[in-house]
Amino acid sequence: MFPTIDELRNWANALEEVQQVLSQRFVRAEPRQRAMIYLRGLMSTVERKNGWQLAEAAGEQTPDGMQRLLNTAHWDADQVRDDLRTDILRHLADSQAVLVVDETGFLKKGSKSAGVAPQYSGTVGKIANCQIGVFLAYATAAGPVLLDRELYLPAEWANDPERCQEAEIPEGVTSIPKPTLAKRLLERTFAAGVPAAWVTADSVYGGDYKLRSWLEERQQPYVLAIPKNQRIGLTTRADAAVARWAPQTWQRRSAGEGSQGPRRYDWAWKPLTFRLLPGGWQQWVLARRSLSDPTEIAYYFVFAPATITLAQVVQVAGTRWQVEEGFELAKQQVGLDEYEVRHWHGWYRHITLAMFALAFLTVIKVEARKKGKQ
Repeated sequence: MFPTIDELRNWANALEEVQQVLSQRFVRAEPRQRAMIYLRGLMSTVERKNGWQLAEAAGEQTPDGMQRLLNTAHWDADQVRDDLRTDILRHLADSQAVLVVDETGFLKKGSKSAGVAPQYSGTVGKIANCQIGVFLAYATAAGPVLLDRELYLPAEWANDPERCQEAEIPEGVTSIPKPTLAKRLLERTFAAGVPAAWVTADSVYGGDYKLRSWLEERQQPYVLAIPKNQRIGLTTRADAAVARWAPQTWQRRSAGEGSQGPRRYDWAWKPLTFRLLPGGWQQWVLARRSLSDPTEIAYYFVFAPATITLAQVVQVAGTRWQVEEGFELAKQQVGLDEYEVRHWHGWYRHITLAMFALAFLTVIKVEARKKGKQ
């Protein structure tokens, strides 16, 4: 179905609003106009969203203008990220939203791109030559959007000043553990007053004691995956503890809709009674067991008010899949991974504009749904 005249007019008005927001971040007219051309290109049907094809779609003979925008033009990607967050909250703010820390890999050839190294990438499920971006997603009933991002810098880069200088990595940037990057993303988001009910993440982040303790100090509810060898108390591993649970402990529940229908698993949880927490708060061990392979079990720590239910916790745990699908959508629709820049600032600039494009499309979709219900 083709969009109506009213829908096209609404899209144009919404894009005009974005242009007004971004215009203050560009002193000169050329990069200001270029940023909007780039954004439109990311949201277009161009097959690949790299400099050459975006330039061609804009009627330009070379990608020089697109490359200047990402590499040498004067603008601050962090300020644009802040504008993006404000725009997301204006349209999608939700007190029941889930903040999801997740990472995605960007496969690269060669060794020149900032932060590239042989490292595990969930994108391909193995060690590959890639960059790793740590992201904070905002998951609502409207779907996930990306709020913030950090590029992970492996230690081998931090220990090689010449290589860092060539990739224009700013002085003082060091190799920071991924959970610490996650805390940085969450700190910025909380400081900006973003409403959210939960934080969730996979075991790379949930297994970090410092991150969990920091969230508990804030009394921020979480559902964090942990490795199977995570200690429960002083001596017992998570997998050993769960193995002793009685069969009747398990309950079959759906963690949300997937591409092939409800994501059904067996779930069980038990409170950690040895932990002394503030009044009204509780910590649990949560386990998720596959129906097709009962030996396949995932483990979590849950921290929340004692009145929370298993059904609520299961839905939060399932939100991570929604965000993984959001990454796939961002790569397919707005070229999140199709940049051709090697430098540190270029990565942040492309990724931030792609995040803006994804949020814009999400808002348009939400507004269309609202009008369809009227």
